[in-house]
Amino acid sequence: MMVTLRELVPEDAGELLRLQHQLDQESKFMLLEPDERQASLCQVKEMLESFLAAETSILIGAEVDDHLAGYLSVRGGSVRRNRHSAYIVIGIQKQYQGNGIGAGLFREMDIWAMNNGIVRLELSVMTHNQAALGLYTKSGFEIEGTKRKSLIVDGEWVDEYYMSKILQKEKRIECQI
Repeated sequence: MMVTLRELVPEDAGELLRLQHQLDQESKFMLLEPDERQASLCQVKEMLESFLAAETSILIGAEVDDHLAGYLSVRGGSVRRNRHSAYIVIGIQKQYQGNGIGAGLFREMDIWAMNNGIVRLELSVMTHNQAALGLYTKSGFEIEGTKRKSLIVDGEWVDEYYMSKILQKEKRIECQI
């Protein structure tokens, strides 16, 4: 299986929208339910344009056989106090999970983030999503806390972990007393 990772551009809007609808259908771990996604092709194209224009955001796609099989969205802060921080969303088609695509997307994200002044990466994940927790932990994310009753899925309360990864270690200031 040949996987190509690249930054998504406005011309990818149709493929991204198709992938998002498919993920809504096949996974209960994504935020939207199958009938909730209302974005038009034009709106997805505008969103991709906004990602390209933002210094602290990127959308990375994973292509398999010239079709989008997964994506990773990194949306950074827009003001001085939070522009070092970015929130992540990842989605990979079920048939391609477990093949290293997620790890590859995270490696690309780390390189991009370090080159663009991002220090803090954060995400949330349902506490029972063991596959995602394994990927995130392997990629250097740590659980910061639990968002209790964060979501309702199939009429049941679902807790989420809030996770983060710090890319730069803080410098210690040493002084003699």
